[in-house]
Amino acid sequence: MSEALEILKSCDAFLEGHFLLSSGRHSSAYCQMAYLQQYPDRCAEVMKAVADKIREMDVDVIVGPAMGGIVYAYELARQTGKRAIFTERVDNVMTLKRFAIHPGEKCLIAEDVVTTGISSLETKRVIEEAGGVCLGITCVVDRTKPEAPSPIPIVASALKLDLPNYAPEECPICKEGKLPLVHLGSRKMKQEAKQTL
Repeated sequence: MSEALEILKSCDAFLEGHFLLSSGRHSSAYCQMAYLQQYPDRCAEVMKAVADKIREMDVDVIVGPAMGGIVYAYELARQTGKRAIFTERVDNVMTLKRFAIHPGEKCLIAEDVVTTGISSLETKRVIEEAGGVCLGITCVVDRTKPEAPSPIPIVASALKLDLPNYAPEECPICKEGKLPLVHLGSRKMKQEAKQTL
């Protein structure tokens, strides 16, 4: 087991059960990265591998989509001496409400977990509409599959996990009917869900 995965398990950021991912797919494992954020020292340790990979890149700004990417953008910026900002939803549209990206600035998106990479496209659009250049994605956990790569290149991750995920109608866990489907994602947080595992 990798050191990063051990750290995630030690703070309950890696869970096993029956989960609805933000992509709409189902999985037997879930990375609840908010739990890692409770421990700044462990978060810094996990993000060091990502910071080391991007330290020599020509990057101006690290952009964290709210909510999941904010802490990781901050931590990467802290470790690399870059500027950190975040995007957020206004009327359900991802925007750059509080910050500015100057034309030509080179930006990296900082995510917590990337499964399909589709949600990062919203942040890429915001960067490009502001005149910035999107260099790619950094993340704590890369869950992408070779047959379904992220539409934006992942330039660095702390951990690559090959965890199965399924379309709801093909989910073997649903077919077994033994475990309830739990949604812990940022779009619909359920605090009580952990107790059902």
